[in-house]
Amino acid sequence: MSTAASGSKKSKEKEQQEIVATFQKLREEQKAIAGKSAELQVEQKSHELVIETLKEVEKERKCFRMIGGVLVERTVGEVLPALEQNRDQITKLVENLQSQIIAKGKEINDFREKHNIRFQGETEGEQKSSNGAESSNKSKSSGVLVEKSA
Repeated sequence: MSTAASGSKKSKEKEQQEIVATFQKLREEQKAIAGKSAELQVEQKSHELVIETLKEVEKERKCFRMIGGVLVERTVGEVLPALEQNRDQITKLVENLQSQIIAKGKEINDFREKHNIRFQGETEGEQKSSNGAESSNKSKSSGVLVEKSA
C-alpha cells in the first residue's frame, strides 16, 4: 500500500508543478504584452514629437524619412500625413494591448483563485483583500509561489 500512496503523492506533486508552471507562463505572457505596449508607447511619443516639429515647417521643405532601413527624400507635406496615420495606428495598438493586459490579469487572478496560489509570506486574508492585485504583493514577496495544502 505504501507504493500506491507514494505514487499518488508523486502524481499530486507533479500536478502542483504543472499548475505553478502554467501560472508562471501566464505571468510571462502578461509581461511580454506589457513590454510590447511600453515599446509602442515610446514609438508613439517619438511620432508625436516629430509631428509637432514638422507642423511648424513649410509643407514644401525637403525632409528625409527612414522606410524599411532606406533613407527616402520627401517633402514635409508628403511625410506629415503618413506620420499621423502611423501614430493613430500605434495608438490603436497600444489600446488593444492595454485591454489584453487587463484580460490576462483577470485570467491570472482567476487561475490563482481556482488553484489557491499565493505568494510566499502572503496570508490568505492579504490575497482576498488585495483582490489579486499583484503589484502590491510584488514588493512584499520574493516571487516564490506556494500552494496551500488542501
